[in-house]
Amino acid sequence: MRFSSGAILGLMLLAGFLTATFARAEDASQGAPQGASQPAPQDDSQATPAVAPQAAPPATPQDAAQACDVPAYLLTTDSTLPKVADAVKNSRPLDILVIGSRSSTITASEASAYPARLQAILKEKLPSVPINISVELRSKKTAEEVAAEFVKLMEDKKPTLVIWQTGTVDAMRSIDPDDFRGAVDDGVAALQKAGADVILMNLQYSPRTESMISAPPYLDNMRVVAQQYNVPLFDRFAIMHQWNDSGDFDFFSASHGLELAKRVHDCLGRALSTFVIDAAHINTAQQN
Repeated sequence: MRFSSGAILGLMLLAGFLTATFARAEDASQGAPQGASQPAPQDDSQATPAVAPQAAPPATPQDAAQACDVPAYLLTTDSTLPKVADAVKNSRPLDILVIGSRSSTITASEASAYPARLQAILKEKLPSVPINISVELRSKKTAEEVAAEFVKLMEDKKPTLVIWQTGTVDAMRSIDPDDFRGAVDDGVAALQKAGADVILMNLQYSPRTESMISAPPYLDNMRVVAQQYNVPLFDRFAIMHQWNDSGDFDFFSASHGLELAKRVHDCLGRALSTFVIDAAHINTAQQN
């Protein structure tokens, strides 16, 4: 059976899980749909103004006890973040820009959203370094459309690190995988030329939409670009797949709602903080 892109989007908004992002509902001012008990796999883009997350409370030992296990191989990378490492070494502000998607359950301004959790955990691990995180959302835009805005965005923001989450919209619209790879290639090149470290973050995993979206071509092409430009790839898809398979989360169920969203955002924030520190080769023991 063939699905139109509109039908796929509608089903995903009913079925999906929550995006790992930092953002607001698809049209942020409208909030989450009342009937949706789980957020959909979200657009990895959004054309709304940047939103700075509210400061999250410091991570606590109780928080740490709730962290999800992630296999070490999913949180290590041979690619590096030299500008992040230099900022930390010299106790300069670490300005992180997250570009991408949204959550229909948790807004970017909430302390429980994963950008805010990332900020809180990095502050705990790197107490001598000012950590600033801002969020740029691009609604329903493909990688090509988002990448076209990078030159101006980088001139305005001048971040140390850009975390670019992409792929979902392209997969939903069945964009040619080669065209998608070319767009991600151009985007990473523009970000690096502007002087930022880059982390690519791929699609989220949702067992409820596997039959509607062919993710592998987009996952594979993101990996190719990451290797080509020697940038770390945060494999959100594999991490979430692991959580689902291990029983840490049930991403097929639609009955868990906001509490599930908060737990997953917290886990993603923790995993991403570990990934950033590993890629920058930071010894956190020397930071305290």
